[in-house]
Amino acid sequence: MTATTPAMRQADDKPPPAEPCGSAAIDVVVEAELWRAEPAAEAAVTRAIAAAADAVGGEAADVAVLLTDDDHIRILNRDFRKLDKPTNVLSFPAAPAMAAPAAPRFLGDIAIAFETTQREAEAEGKPLTHHVSHLAVHGFLHLAGFDHETDAEAEAMEALERRILARLGIPDPYASCDGEH
Repeated sequence: MTATTPAMRQADDKPPPAEPCGSAAIDVVVEAELWRAEPAAEAAVTRAIAAAADAVGGEAADVAVLLTDDDHIRILNRDFRKLDKPTNVLSFPAAPAMAAPAAPRFLGDIAIAFETTQREAEAEGKPLTHHVSHLAVHGFLHLAGFDHETDAEAEAMEALERRILARLGIPDPYASCDGEH
C-alpha cells in the first residue's frame, strides 16, 4: 500500500487492493464493525470518490478511505486539529512526493466516522448511503485542494458537491440544512 497518514497505519484490517475507478484508485479500509452492518456504504464511498475524481479531472490519483467510528475519529481530530470531539469526516492530504512519471499520485486519506454520520443522516431524514457519499465527495474535494474557509470558497465547493452528487442521483445535501459542515 502507498505511504499513508496515521489514520491508515492504525487500521486493524489490511486494505484490499486499490480499486481503479476512473482517474482514481481507491483503497477502502473498514475498521469499525458498525460499518460492516452497512454493506452498501463501502460501494457508495468508492462510487462517490470516483465521480468526484472524474469531475475535477486532472492527473490520475490514489486515495485511501478509513471507515471508522467516533472514538477513533475523535482521537484523530484531537491529534491533528486540536479539537477533542468526534466529527463526520477528516481529510489528510499527502505531502507532495516524487513519483515515477507514469505512477498515480497519492492524494491522501479520508476518515469517516460511523456514529456521527448515521446521526446526521437520521436527523436530516436521508439514507445513510447518501450522506456517506456526500462526506466522501467533500473529503475528496479537500484532498484535491478545495476548501470552504471563505464564503466564496464554500459556495464554489458546495456547488461542485451538488453537481457531483446529482450525477449519482443523490439530492442536494444542502437543501434541508444550513450548509454547516
